[in-house]
Amino acid sequence: MTENARISFLDLITPHRELREQLLAVVDGALSTASFIGGPIVEGFERDFAGFCDTGHCVGVSSGTDALRFALMAAGVGTGDIVITVPNTFIATTEAISQSGAEFAFIDIDEATYNLDPGKLREYIEQKCSFDRSGNRLVHRETSKRVAAIVPVHLYGQMADMDPILEIASEYNLVVIEDACQAHGAEYFSRKENRWRKAGSMGKAAAFSFYPGKNLGACGEAGALTTNDSELAHKVRMIRDHGQAKKYYHDIEGYNGRLDAIQAGMLNVKLKYLAAWTEQRRQAANNYRELFEAIDDVAILPYEPEWARSVYHLFVVRVQDREEIQRHLAQAHIDTGIHYPIPLHLQKAYSGRGYAPEGLPIAERVATEILSLPMFPGLTHAQQSRVVERLLDFRDIQMTISSR
Repeated sequence: MTENARISFLDLITPHRELREQLLAVVDGALSTASFIGGPIVEGFERDFAGFCDTGHCVGVSSGTDALRFALMAAGVGTGDIVITVPNTFIATTEAISQSGAEFAFIDIDEATYNLDPGKLREYIEQKCSFDRSGNRLVHRETSKRVAAIVPVHLYGQMADMDPILEIASEYNLVVIEDACQAHGAEYFSRKENRWRKAGSMGKAAAFSFYPGKNLGACGEAGALTTNDSELAHKVRMIRDHGQAKKYYHDIEGYNGRLDAIQAGMLNVKLKYLAAWTEQRRQAANNYRELFEAIDDVAILPYEPEWARSVYHLFVVRVQDREEIQRHLAQAHIDTGIHYPIPLHLQKAYSGRGYAPEGLPIAERVATEILSLPMFPGLTHAQQSRVVERLLDFRDIQMTISSR
């Protein structure tokens, strides 16, 4: 690697080159058998991914958005309901809620983890809602609408603090659907159960995305729902396939949200390598931490509580002068990202919903400071050293300018 060689934000070429023969064999098998939709290839992936997540069921669908939308629908969330979630996530989270017929309510985040803050969740419920004991349901005081569900987002590959979230949900008869689209293989130590739990195994159901850039990525669009609820899994299998209980017998009106067999086969090839790739990501995260020790005044590093085992889908730091730092790194041929620059309540798509600026101060402040550094299996220590060295250069330049 030369000093000026580009450091990509994400390397999607190398793993596919290394697995080329196995991936092409999947395509060849599908072409030879005309198994394109459903069938044993999809069922095999569903079985293996359910095992990976320590759940009883997995239902393959066409995207992570569909997985979340179908989970909400199958759990009984719909028109007139409110779903509580966070604003610092990809818009697919709220699209799934809206497209299920419900509406969303945002609460602010924990500043250390960037995930849903259980304290603010309880505060929202106690200040804005009432519990109707006769109907065993939580009602929003101002609108009289049912608050039906919570969608905690396991952001950047680290799970939200699930024990208190589930406790609150149980107290107020709320459904919890995990948005695990960035958290394949992430773990959470349940103090209540005194054991580690996998992402996707703790809520009523969970949604996973296999968009190509995810830790487990398809070679196109794909997603899956995991659950321990056999009835919910059955409902989602119908919803994803035009509401069919069997071919041409439609018990409900559904959607075309099936997982292609070729994508399922490719995902099953990659699933065998996911644990090793995750360890490489964790080692890269440790390398970053060690390298940043010398310049701890440059960035706030990701916080990983003792109850979390992150899979580092992203390595997100907080910096001042973010745009200037991004330009400085780009000039040094180092790619970066921002996940996400505008919280959802401030997006143009939701401008008519009455969210006031500064209504969610932590999410709004964090959005101006976060910067995603290169992170992928195969990222070398030398590449990471160059990233941190260029950040040190930026600090030195700024100190020189300020001292003049």
